[in-house]
Amino acid sequence: MGTERGMAGTQAGRASAALQRVLRQLPMGASERQAIEAGEIDAVIDYRSANVIVFPAARRALRERARRADAADLRATLEAPEQNRLLAALPRAEHRRLLSALEPVTLAAGDVLHEAGAPIRHVYFPVDCVVCLLTEVDGPQTVATGLVGREGMVGMPLAMGVGASVARAVVQIAGTALRMSAARFSTEFQRGLPLQQLLYRHAQVELNLARQTAACIASHRFEQRLACWLLMIGDRAASQEMLLTQGHLAADLNVRRVSVTSACVALRSLGLIGYSRGRLSILDRKGLESVACHCYRPIDPADAARRPGGMAQQAQAHAPGRARAGATQVHRAPLGKDD
Repeated sequence: MGTERGMAGTQAGRASAALQRVLRQLPMGASERQAIEAGEIDAVIDYRSANVIVFPAARRALRERARRADAADLRATLEAPEQNRLLAALPRAEHRRLLSALEPVTLAAGDVLHEAGAPIRHVYFPVDCVVCLLTEVDGPQTVATGLVGREGMVGMPLAMGVGASVARAVVQIAGTALRMSAARFSTEFQRGLPLQQLLYRHAQVELNLARQTAACIASHRFEQRLACWLLMIGDRAASQEMLLTQGHLAADLNVRRVSVTSACVALRSLGLIGYSRGRLSILDRKGLESVACHCYRPIDPADAARRPGGMAQQAQAHAPGRARAGATQVHRAPLGKDD
């Protein structure tokens, strides 16, 4: 803080010196000088140094305006619970109590929020980002066993009384999330029954997804798995366009990159997706759903109580390899263990 104040003071001193130099160049009584002294001009251009000199009063006004804009953006993000469905499902009084503990953060693709086995410092309520939960399978290799977007929260072990993460949480789709410290979350969790109930339901959804993912890897063709994964990411990002590289998809799904390339070519040839320079678009959602395996189901923790079995229960109604009636079939030569 002291360093920042010192830098600000140095910059202000330089601006003042430049301003005095400009004023000395103006004749006494000149209209420009009178306008400056009357506070009618906010800035001048010093052509000698090619700098724009903003007067102190104007600089303070700009800072205040920026501060108010930032405060308004912060308030809009915090007071829009519908952006995170889990928060939106809380009673209004409970949600408003949590506002003081939430802070919006911008997350970039590839940011690691939690490491497996490491203490959880914060929990995150995604707004328009998507976080992938990766489980180690063989040394440095990992496989995606969960996705969290605007329907849930990253940091569920804390709700189970566990202070360390059981998976690596990596941002899949960049965006905004609401963050809360682990200590404050634990306090609020113990304090509010509605929050407990919602998070227990969300924990059940995450567990169902992990189980179904394991069954999906063992039972379904890769094109089906990829179609399912893309639909799930799109649901959680609330967008049909996503910045996704084939390398990230290969790492998440624990396959070779050539497998992702082959599957993307097949899906694109059917007009289901578009893909260019790392930007993937779902062009025909219904068609992509027909190609996806039965593991795909839209998930919403708010109605987990109405669907106790979640994905796992629904998927049991279908044989793992059985195609849907009228479904578009994608055939290709087997790629060995990647399938």
